[in-house]
Amino acid sequence: MPIRMIWMIVGLTALALGFIGIVLPLLPTTPFLLLAAFAFARSSPRLNAWLVNHPQFGSLIRNWQRDGSIGRRTKISAAIIMALTFILSVVLGASNMVLIIQAIVLTGAATFVLSRPEGPSEG
Repeated sequence: MPIRMIWMIVGLTALALGFIGIVLPLLPTTPFLLLAAFAFARSSPRLNAWLVNHPQFGSLIRNWQRDGSIGRRTKISAAIIMALTFILSVVLGASNMVLIIQAIVLTGAATFVLSRPEGPSEG
């Protein structure tokens, strides 16, 4: 299988997971969209252009590609969703082990997101 086809499969899979993440709060959207853009840049100029110029997600991807920045609105949304995800797990009675693992992972993810440079506002 040619490497370009592998990148296309990775891009389409990441794009599908990113879109699923829009409606499932436990699945992150942004990392999958960034991975899709990375993969499409290596496999499909047409899909890469579509994603990078997408009215909803394009600025987020361009900011990341340009200087590794994340806009303020995206940072705030990500932090709120991570906190709500943890609270939901507590309310639903997740085991202590699950809560500990989730707290560690979410703290790491929040630290990463909040420590990125702040890019221009999205939209």
